[in-house]
Amino acid sequence: MFHSNDQKIAAGPWGQICAGNPRNKARGCDGYGCGYYTAPRRKHLGVDVICGDGSTVYAPFSGMIERRMNPHGGRSVINNGVKLRGSGFCVHMFYIRPVTYRGWIDKGQKIGEMLPMQRVYPGITSHVHVQNCNRFNVTRYL
Repeated sequence: MFHSNDQKIAAGPWGQICAGNPRNKARGCDGYGCGYYTAPRRKHLGVDVICGDGSTVYAPFSGMIERRMNPHGGRSVINNGVKLRGSGFCVHMFYIRPVTYRGWIDKGQKIGEMLPMQRVYPGITSHVHVQNCNRFNVTRYL
């Protein structure tokens, strides 16, 4: 069953997103805020999946990397990510250095590396931000 904007309704687990975090555990709260969907800060409409700086990041599902996504304006060293669409999903994945900005990728395949978040936000729980293209809550798929 599908939702508007090509979003899957029926729950189905995604694959591991970050090396060292096999259950896709989300970031809790730290001195910079919280990582859950709708956390009380600048309309946090994604989920922050814990990921150590420099760790391998994997595709949570098979699909097409459509383009580069920049989560922030400016020239921050963590201002990078991709838009991934496939398997009934469409997500933006931020704070990664992707292996490519275009092309097919299989579930579990290396999609990139976690960027050095500690250089920008010392003491934060480093993470990959995963946000549905239509800002629908992705928590149930993690």
